[in-house]
Amino acid sequence: MFSDFGPATVLLLYTSVAIGTANVILLFGLLYAYWKTYKEIKSKFTIGLLYFASFLLLQNIAITFASALPLLLPHIPYNVPSYDLDRPHIGFLFVNLVQLIALSILYKITKE
Repeated sequence: MFSDFGPATVLLLYTSVAIGTANVILLFGLLYAYWKTYKEIKSKFTIGLLYFASFLLLQNIAITFASALPLLLPHIPYNVPSYDLDRPHIGFLFVNLVQLIALSILYKITKE
């Protein structure tokens, strides 16, 4: 059960959801900027950016939802071996954090 998680795991889950949500917000901002650019210049490169950001957005929504699942449904036992939430997934958190930094840089240079 969710109540069986240690405080470090709970903190990791909340941090992962927060970073994932920030990634989703940045990707929506990038999609908006790329769409505005596409309407102006209609280039294949901009279409590629739209596809890239769209697929990255879908991936981030899925990962953020999977990270939030134990927070949304705490009564479901998550101690099955395939889910393995009793051990923190620091690797996923690290990937999301690096992605947040990269998307922030991309967003900043796109808005200039």
